[in-house]
Formats: sequence, C-alpha cells, structure tokens
Amino acid sequence: MTILDEVSALTNAGSLLSRDREIVASYDLEVSDVSAEGYSALSAVQAIKNANVAPFEVDYSRLTRVDVINGMGVTLGDSIIGLTALASIKRRHPEISFVIYRPSRAPAYVRQLYELAAPIFGSVVDLPVDVDSLPDDELRIDLGNHLFWPNFSTMPMIDFFLWALGIAPADVGRDHKSNDWLQRVAVPALSAEWSSKEYTLLCPTASTPVRSIPHSFRVEAVNSLWERFHVPVLGFGKVDHQHYTDIKSLSTDTAAFIAWVKNARFVVTSDTAAVHIAAGFDVPTVAFFTTISSELRVRDYPSCKAINLPLPEIQGIQASGRAGDLEIVDRAYQKLIASNWALHLCD
Repeated sequence: MTILDEVSALTNAGSLLSRDREIVASYDLEVSDVSAEGYSALSAVQAIKNANVAPFEVDYSRLTRVDVINGMGVTLGDSIIGLTALASIKRRHPEISFVIYRPSRAPAYVRQLYELAAPIFGSVVDLPVDVDSLPDDELRIDLGNHLFWPNFSTMPMIDFFLWALGIAPADVGRDHKSNDWLQRVAVPALSAEWSSKEYTLLCPTASTPVRSIPHSFRVEAVNSLWERFHVPVLGFGKVDHQHYTDIKSLSTDTAAFIAWVKNARFVVTSDTAAVHIAAGFDVPTVAFFTTISSELRVRDYPSCKAINLPLPEIQGIQASGRAGDLEIVDRAYQKLIASNWALHLCD
C-alpha cells in the first residue's frame, strides 16, 4: 500500500489505515496533534467501498447489517443529514441495522446526537478499530473525510450522502429527505417557564463565522420577529433588545437544543444545524446563506424560506474567520435591512 505524506493523509478523501491495520479518522489525528505520517488510504482495501474512488450501487433488500465507516462527519448539520440518508434506507428496509464507526475526538455535542440516534439506527463505535474485526460478510462503506470529496461541494448534501451509500438520489422522494427521523429522538421537556408559552427562536451562530449571522444584524432580526409575532424572542447569545431572552445557559446539550428548536413557533437562522432540526419538525424557518447555495442544503425543506446573499467573492468557502471575508458578509446583511426580507416571516 502507498504510504501518504502528512498533508495527503489529513486531506485524504476517505479514512486512513495504520501500519497496524487500524482504521483511523484523519480528524482524530488533526485535533490531537498526532503525527499523520505512516498511514495509507483505507480505500486500498478492496473489500471496503468508497464511492469517491469507485461509485457503486447497493441492493439493500439483501442486507441486514451494514458497517458505515467514519460517517457522518464532525458537525451537527452534516451528521443530521447523513443520518437522514440512513433513515431513508431503514424506511424501505426496516430490518437493517447500521454500525456507525465514528471519530472518537468529535465534539461532545456531535457525539450526543449519535447517542440519541443509536436506538433508531443500530450502534455507534469509536475509531480506531482493527480493519480485520469488521465481518467479511457485511457491507462496509467508507464515508471518511467527506469534506474533501469533490461531489460534496457540488451536490445537495442529502443527495451526496445517498450517492455515497450506493443509492440513486432520484430514487428517494423529497418527503424522505427532510430529517423527520428526529421526531423519534427522545428530548427533554422545556423548562416550566417556557413549556406553555409561544416563542420564536434566533439561532445565529454557525460552525464558522463566515456563515453566521453577524452581530450587527441580530437586533434587526429580533425586532422583526417581535413585530411579526408579538411573542418572546429566544436565542443563543446576547442581543440587546427588550423582548429577547438569551437561553444559551438553558441549552446544555444536544437533546435540549433540539427541544428548543422543536417547540419554536418560528426560527431565524443561517447555514446551521438549527435549519436542519427545524425541517425535521416542520417548524417554519427563514435561513440565510452566504458561501453555499441554499439549494445544496435546504432544497427539500418545504417550511424553510431561504435567502441567498449574493457574495461571489467568497462563494464556495467552507470556513473562514478572516476579517475581510466577514466584512463582505456584514455589508450584505446591512443591505438586507433596507430590503423587505422580513416579509418572509410568516406562519
């Protein structure tokens, strides 16, 4: 097997294989500051399928157990949509159980999602694992490091995950692409103060600043929500507005976060996990998109009204906190204030 250099290992479109024949997530190496030298691409193991290397199709009707290696990413949004792809398989073939092998160093709030999802899908196992421990008679699919797969940047995310699992995206109906498996997740009741009250919700912070709603626009968003619905506006982070309440301290884990989104009357957000959770519960939503077209994220969400900001200078950027990029985003949001964007706030 070809040994990858350190840069190639961290950007490999798939999982890694150590000299000791352990399957390793490059993310775990990167965040642990462990050397990425001495690894080869897991795709060199022919028995393990990797659609980026060789596209394939699967007849899931013949299977009862599937090993999903290094799926479905280390962000909450990617994970929700990746699990939706698995849910579409289980909808057709409920007898199937998945073993999802996960980066062990993924953020705690992402790990919590898989703990919540495990009773629905099968089981979750931390990497690394010995490649020879995976049963020979089970389908083994590698989804590792999908951020570096070319199709991830060009396909709607749900279609990407379906394709990567060997399913033609066109064979799955739109109503099976909106994350409704979340309705089966056990989430806590809201606090007594809010369980009987209507509220709208502002979720402004994405996994990267360039996709987040800038601070300069958040008062505008809160004010528009208040004027439209005349119910309290809740959110995550400080906003100086008399009708706004910061509930960040009340959202202590992923289950609680899902519960707040689930019970909202309306959600305003950006390219964040909140838009995917809201879709799962059919909560009306306005979502802003900066560097990624909304078609690649929310195409199949009937209750989501997407606002694409025309920012050709930074299109396609996956992550950025650079001052120049954030200034471009901020100016675009300031132009929105003079527009009729708030007309999108309707039940």
